[in-house]
Amino acid sequence: MKLRLDLLKHLKPEDTLKEAVATARRFKPEPLFSKTGTGSLSSASTKERASEVVRSTALLRKLEKRLGVNGMKATAKS
Repeated sequence: MKLRLDLLKHLKPEDTLKEAVATARRFKPEPLFSKTGTGSLSSASTKERASEVVRSTALLRKLEKRLGVNGMKATAKS
């Protein structure tokens, strides 16, 4: 997947929050989290991965639409 940096300026805090809430249950703090500040990420099932792809694609479409609404042209670089 190609990283679309041109869309980052159209990303809103609500978009980030929505994705964070959707994946928050996978983050597990270590027993000494308050002291070390580290934790772990549990593995995702195939179903969860599929829903991540759907959410990611929907977010890309939404950001591309915002890009068009602002009157800017998306340029593809090779």
